[in-house]
Amino acid sequence: MKSDPAAPVAVVGGGFSGVMTAVQLARLGIATTVYDGGPNPGRGTAYGTTDPRHLLNVPAGKMSAFPHDPDHFRAWAGVDAGTFVPRRDYGRYLEDIRAAHPRVTLETRTVTAIERDGEGWRLRFADGGQAHASVVVLALGNEAPARPGGWDGLDLQLNPWSAAAMAEARRAGEEGDPLLLVGTGLTMIDVVMLVEDLALDGGIVAVSRRGMMPRAHGPYEPAPVTAEELPFGSLMAAWRWLRKRSAAVGWRAAVDSLRPHTAALWQSWSDTDQRRFLRHARPWWDAHRHRIAPEIAERLRQLVADDRLTIMAGRMRGEGAQGPVIANRRGGTRELAHPAAINCTGPHSNVRRSANPLLRQILADGLAAPDPLQLGLQADSEDRVAPGLFAVGPLTKGMYWEMVAVPDIRHQAERVAGSIAKDLEPHG
Repeated sequence: MKSDPAAPVAVVGGGFSGVMTAVQLARLGIATTVYDGGPNPGRGTAYGTTDPRHLLNVPAGKMSAFPHDPDHFRAWAGVDAGTFVPRRDYGRYLEDIRAAHPRVTLETRTVTAIERDGEGWRLRFADGGQAHASVVVLALGNEAPARPGGWDGLDLQLNPWSAAAMAEARRAGEEGDPLLLVGTGLTMIDVVMLVEDLALDGGIVAVSRRGMMPRAHGPYEPAPVTAEELPFGSLMAAWRWLRKRSAAVGWRAAVDSLRPHTAALWQSWSDTDQRRFLRHARPWWDAHRHRIAPEIAERLRQLVADDRLTIMAGRMRGEGAQGPVIANRRGGTRELAHPAAINCTGPHSNVRRSANPLLRQILADGLAAPDPLQLGLQADSEDRVAPGLFAVGPLTKGMYWEMVAVPDIRHQAERVAGSIAKDLEPHG
């Protein structure tokens, strides 16, 4: 089959990381085609929501898509810097940016495989078509959710964004059954916002091993630190430093002071320390680092106060006569009768078990390798996973850890675009 006309660069994935890498390439004069066969092409999962109750987790003043124009989004939205804007509006912002750069083309096609084609790449699509590109950027976003361990016997809706999950929640409301949410992080909060208007007389029960919810944003006095003040090389030393710093300046200021240094701290730790962080410290870090809008926190507080939402630290012990038995950390149990159950544990975090056919093909063909923690792909210092093949966004978490939010990815998109531009320069 004849290949379609090619742009020099193909970006696979049309969320923030893919669109902004393409935009940064366009600003360097390089034409790019973004391929996105998902339900929200050009917006991605995070900004594809249409519900106004889904707010950004970062205030507008920190959400510019461009590293060197920090006021860009706030000015576009016409709001104060501290406003938490609906995520659907941020999706429109991305669309406007893309539309302003004619060298960026968005095609709603699913890439199923890539293969070497001379010095470039051949992309194969679900519709049977093909295209060629000199460089490919993998911007696949977060992995799809997977079944959490310990909940094997539960009839669980694995994809919280699916129509089936919302239909099951409505069924619970109509029949007076409880709604069980497995996970208490940001995904759980999004689902609660979607179902809070349902007549859920059976209540909402959210369960995770530690029962930790994301904390709320709040005012604080920034307390920046230099790299020289930080204890690199040891997770325990960093943890002790953070506790001491939190006592001195407040936990919000202490956690946020690490933002410019997170990647360097992560890279200074041994594999053992990184694994220890993922196993023990990650829930605490995520709850304090990835905070929610104050108005969302207040709505959750009210739902708890009204006994409409229960947050539990526990796990499934087994099946009772009418439904799952949840054991809490204090030894008590609670049986939920005929619950609707939705998986809210967030993205899957083992790239070797990816549900993405393209990623599985890339690994199976040896075109790229997993990072040592199997969080994503192994990459060099320029985010190159193979000659002419780059990764951006969550696929590079193993290298940087914090590579899931706009304030981090916008820098990476600019940096990767610069590296690609150098690779495409004629030699000789």
